[in-house]
Amino acid sequence: MSILEPHFISANIFPTMRSTFVSIVLGTLTLLAAGCASTPQDRISKDRQTFTSFPSEVQRKVSAGQVDVGFTEPMVTLALGKPGKRFMRADAAGESEVWVYYKSQPRFGFGFGMSSGGYGGVSTGVAVSTAGNPDDETSRIVFHDGKVTEIELIKH
Repeated sequence: MSILEPHFISANIFPTMRSTFVSIVLGTLTLLAAGCASTPQDRISKDRQTFTSFPSEVQRKVSAGQVDVGFTEPMVTLALGKPGKRFMRADAAGESEVWVYYKSQPRFGFGFGMSSGGYGGVSTGVAVSTAGNPDDETSRIVFHDGKVTEIELIKH
């Protein structure tokens, strides 16, 4: 080979990119499934001491993922999980804290990019979110002095 002859090293990067992309997608979906699998039983098993301190009727409702007026924040958290949003409101009765829950659904995004020049490269990306959409609101739990005073269920 002469110095004057062009010499190119080529590599087919697409099979590697495809297997990398598939690995990323499968890994992301596995993490998503693990994150979405939080049930009342999962939450109870992580905080059994708190759960066993509740009266038996409260334990029954919490196990079923239900809440009732008079429940405390730990009771609601074990029954429904952490809220998607929390905010304070004030009215004639005083200040209340509102917990908002959303229907969790995975949302996917995909990106692909290529560059050219002296050093070429290919990149891919996958985004997954279980964040609630405001249109997917399912309930609002209102607390006054640390206890549930109102339960609003959203009908769709």
